[in-house]
Amino acid sequence: MEIQNLRVYERRGLLEPARSDGGTRLYSHADIETLHRIRDLLADGLNLAGIAKVLELEAEVARLRRRLASVG
Repeated sequence: MEIQNLRVYERRGLLEPARSDGGTRLYSHADIETLHRIRDLLADGLNLAGIAKVLELEAEVARLRRRLASVG
């Protein structure tokens, strides 16, 4: 992925990598998975606004599944 794209994704709130003391982005395993998901959704024809909504909804589904698992 191009650094320009990574900056755009961060600016759009699609991911928030940690930073080193020197300001270097530090991508976690979860960040890398998100980047792969963004790549796949772009390939499917979604724009960044659509991708943001998909990621938001997927996070909500995961949160609800965890909540259900803790109840039952």
